[in-house]
Amino acid sequence: MYSGNEGRAILSEAILEVKSLRTVFKDKKSEKTIVDGIDFEIGPNEVVALVGESGCGKSMTSLSIMQLLPRMGVIAEGEVRFRGHNLVGMKKREMTRIRGRKIAMIFQEPMTSLNPVLTIGLQVTEAITRHLGVSHKEAAEIADDWLRRVGFPEPARIRKEYPHRLSGGMRQRVMLAMAMACKPELLIADEPTTALDVTIQAQVLDLIRGLIKETDMSVLFITHDLGVVAEMANRVIVMYAGQIVENTDVITLFTNPQHPYTKGLLGSTPRMNGTMDRLNPIPGTVPSAGSFPFGCRFADRCLVAQAGCRSQMPELRSVGKDHQVRCLLV
Repeated sequence: MYSGNEGRAILSEAILEVKSLRTVFKDKKSEKTIVDGIDFEIGPNEVVALVGESGCGKSMTSLSIMQLLPRMGVIAEGEVRFRGHNLVGMKKREMTRIRGRKIAMIFQEPMTSLNPVLTIGLQVTEAITRHLGVSHKEAAEIADDWLRRVGFPEPARIRKEYPHRLSGGMRQRVMLAMAMACKPELLIADEPTTALDVTIQAQVLDLIRGLIKETDMSVLFITHDLGVVAEMANRVIVMYAGQIVENTDVITLFTNPQHPYTKGLLGSTPRMNGTMDRLNPIPGTVPSAGSFPFGCRFADRCLVAQAGCRSQMPELRSVGKDHQVRCLLV
């Protein structure tokens, strides 16, 4: 497993603090809670994985941090503190200075994130000129440097291309160069390898891993792939139905998981050593926002649930050093 901090100490003060964050989707008739009162921190040089099935609230958490929620999305409660400054309610001009410069994000589908009518060069250099205040010539040199570092041997040629002329893996590497060009302190990677084949996935992960070591940045890595978690993370946050259900270091997650949902995720993941005769998928699906069940939200899918699980909402509580679990049975 990759611990991400070989040869360097993880400092105690947090770069990012998410406190009691509740994000809702509002319209004239209803309000649906998407992210429900979550708390976590990311320290300097730390790689934190946020895992769970689709619909658990992972991406909405990242968009809440970046203040990029869709039109109906609203942060109803809580704080998102970056270096002590609360991003919630921050003026657009102030947030623009942070977004891309201090906090950068890679999205899971670069084709929808890159502008199809602008060249790669214009899109990579835009953030550089805006945030670093350099000339267009210097911005092009910085862009070429980063494009070369993410695996393009002829960056000047790539700058002249349009997104549709690049493969999925190439577009994702362009997104990585864009995100890294201003040397952010925090990188949010939202399923950056989901749409890629296995070989290209490995290349993109190697690139990100190398950049983490090279730049000492912190990373929030959002994924549903526990194999990626084992390679990339120091610590793992497991989300289910808008809540954090387990939070621990990566070794403990794989050797001593406590929440039934975490155990279910591990049980449905193939292993290369052949120790599993068959996969055991979790029955059912994640409940949709607005229809979360009373009590434990995983109870209807849990193989060990008891009567009390459906009548009482479990709290996220400590079960060991730096290990939190939301389960009445633990």
